[in-house]
Amino acid sequence: MAPSQSDPTDEAPGLRVVYGCRVNFDAYARTAVDLVNAPMEGIDDLRAVFTSDNVWMRDEVTERDVAAFRRAQKRLRDVFLLGSAGRDTEAVNEINTLLKDHPVQPRISGHDASDWHMHVTSRGASASSEYLAAAVWGLAVWLTTHGSARFGVCADDRCGNVYLDTSSNNCRRFCSERCATRSHVAAHRARKRATLAGV
Repeated sequence: MAPSQSDPTDEAPGLRVVYGCRVNFDAYARTAVDLVNAPMEGIDDLRAVFTSDNVWMRDEVTERDVAAFRRAQKRLRDVFLLGSAGRDTEAVNEINTLLKDHPVQPRISGHDASDWHMHVTSRGASASSEYLAAAVWGLAVWLTTHGSARFGVCADDRCGNVYLDTSSNNCRRFCSERCATRSHVAAHRARKRATLAGV
């Protein structure tokens, strides 16, 4: 991770270089969430996973990458299921296996001091290798920082999306306000029907 500024003793007098990049591990972890929650029927679904931060990958993936992403989806979902069930050791074991299968080889890239940024794989690695290594690395850092209990699976039975619980007291149960509202409305209607039926 690059420092915010250089050591003044390393620079000419009066010259101070300010670097513009920090490694955002939470953003890497969110790429894992985005991947698990994405449909993955074909190449168009895969390309839709790549957002503004990694849009350059969109044109580099091929049909062959779809199968690799599907396999990674399942294994990453398993991490969320294990973590949310309190099965920490198994979640850690799965992440360690994923780290082995999608190794991180960090390198700094860019053209000058205003453009330095991190890549998590070696030069020449495929877009899918870079994305998956970043996602797994982000989840590994998230787990060691926040604990696996912060991995969540939406409590709405019709959803199943995963999320990272950033609530102050680790009380989140749904992936979104939409799912929370839908679930609460359904529960309210069920109670009302039970009352009317005299149960």
